[in-house]
Amino acid sequence: MNANKKLRIAVIGGDGTGPEVTREALKVLDAVSKLEGFSFETQDFDFGGERYLRTGETLPVGAVDELRKFDAIFLGAVGHPDVAPGILEKGLLLELRFKMDQYINLRPVKLYPGVSTPLAGKGPQDIDFVVVRENTEDLYCGVGGFLKKNTPDEVATQSAVYTRKGCERCIRWAFEFTRKRNNPKGKKLTLVAKTNVLTFGHDLWWRTFQDVAREFPDVQPDYNHVDACCMWMVKNPEYYDVIVTTNMFGDIITDLGAMIQGGMGVAAGGNINPDAGGTSMYEPMGGSAPKYTGQNVINPIAAIGAMSMLLEHTGFPRAGKRVLDAIQVVTGTKMKSQAAGKMGCGTSEVGDLVVGAL
Repeated sequence: MNANKKLRIAVIGGDGTGPEVTREALKVLDAVSKLEGFSFETQDFDFGGERYLRTGETLPVGAVDELRKFDAIFLGAVGHPDVAPGILEKGLLLELRFKMDQYINLRPVKLYPGVSTPLAGKGPQDIDFVVVRENTEDLYCGVGGFLKKNTPDEVATQSAVYTRKGCERCIRWAFEFTRKRNNPKGKKLTLVAKTNVLTFGHDLWWRTFQDVAREFPDVQPDYNHVDACCMWMVKNPEYYDVIVTTNMFGDIITDLGAMIQGGMGVAAGGNINPDAGGTSMYEPMGGSAPKYTGQNVINPIAAIGAMSMLLEHTGFPRAGKRVLDAIQVVTGTKMKSQAAGKMGCGTSEVGDLVVGAL
C-alpha cells in the first residue's frame, strides 16, 4: 500500500436507493482510510435517470474524459421507472465500459458467514469462486439491424464480435488472477463457452485459451460448456476456482452466481481496465430498487463489498481485505437476513456495524 497516494474517486450515486448504499460505502471508506493511514477525495456526478429526464442526455459531452482523471469510479445504481429500458444501460453503463476500455468484468461469488443460500447443504467453504467476464465484445457491440421492420416479413440480426486481442487480454488477465489468488485447493481456471455450437467465435476463445495456458504451467486449465456450468454451479459450486467467459455468458452466469451467494443484496462487481492509467468502475449488482427509496431498509452490503474491491484493485489491498473481513463479521453475527426490510437493522445501521467491525 502506498500511504502517500491520495485516492481520487468519482462517485455516481445514481437513482433510487443508489445514493443510500453509496453513502454507507463511503462511510466505511472514510473509517478504513483513517485506520490504514491513507487519504482520499471524492467528486459527485449526477448521471442517471433524473438527469436524463431533466436534460435528455445520459452522459454530457466531455464526461468520459473527466472521469478518466480519477483513480476509480464508484457507482451506486442506475435505473429509473420513468426511463425506458435500455437507455441508461446502453447510454451510460455500456458507454463507460466501452469508452474507458473496461475489458474485465470481475464478479466474486462468495457466500458470507450467516448468509443463507438456496443450495441445500452448502456453506461458505463451498461457494467461493470468481467469474472473469470479457466486457467489451460479443453481442454487446451493437452490430446488427432490421429489415422490413414492423411487417410480417421482418428480419432482425444481431452479430457477436470476437477479436484475438479481446480474447487474449481477458484470458491472460484471468490466468494471472488465478495464479495470484493462489487457491489452497489448487489453482484452476475454467473456460466457459459453447464450442460445440458456436464454432467460429468460441473456437477462437478455445484456441486462445490453449495458447495462453502454456505460459502458466502452475494453473490447471479446464473447460465447461455454459449449460454444464449452470448445472455444476448449482450442484457442486466448490468445483470452481476462477471462471473466464464471454460477455453474454458471463452476464447470465453471474446472476446465477449472485443467487447462490445469497442474492443481489450481497453481490458486488468491478468493470476493470487493468492497463496503466486505466480507470475502473465498481458497483453493487442489485440495481436501483426504487420502491425502497428513502426508507432506510435497503441492504448496503453489496455496495460496501464493491468498495472493498475498489480498494483492493487501486493499490490498497490491505484496506480492501480489512473491509471484506468486517463485512463477514457483520453478516455472520449482526444481521438477521440480507433481504431489504428484514435485516434486523436499517441501511445506515449496517454501515455503522461494518465500521465498528473494522
